[in-house]
Amino acid sequence: MYGPEDDSYLLEKYVKKFARGRILDIGCGSGILMKAALTKSKNVFGVDIDDESLEFCKRQGLNVKKSDLFSNVKERFDFIIFNPPYLPEDEIKDKDLVGGKFGWETIERFFSDAGKYLNENGKVLIVFSNLTDKRKVDEIILKNGFEFEMLEEKSVGLMERLFVYLCRRQIIFS
Repeated sequence: MYGPEDDSYLLEKYVKKFARGRILDIGCGSGILMKAALTKSKNVFGVDIDDESLEFCKRQGLNVKKSDLFSNVKERFDFIIFNPPYLPEDEIKDKDLVGGKFGWETIERFFSDAGKYLNENGKVLIVFSNLTDKRKVDEIILKNGFEFEMLEEKSVGLMERLFVYLCRRQIIFS
């Protein structure tokens, strides 16, 4: 189970600021972001692939189910929270932290499907690290029809910076 770290606490601040409506926490881990979302809405759901995380959240009374990203999600949401595993596999071997060989692969999988699970005017809140190629993450977000606003860039440790983005589908005028 992924316990709260700097990225979770940073994201928590923005969940409390922006979360509204039907809310989904993808990769809910310990449930810290679901609890923050519950201060804004009673319609908060979480998914995780890790059985230990799911059991921990259920013991806290949180509404969770097992899913690999959106694989077991059927509904649409107004707000999706995503604290992904984002580190390149050569940086660390912990499966809760590794987002693929380069670190951005899980983020790419997420954004390739996220639009199907957002209501009109829905938003995505995501955090990731500069240890993942930021330009590649920006490209993935844009390529999948989203625009983003960087809410915060925060230094953690000597060499790592965290980025928090609020994303929404691009408005296309015809």
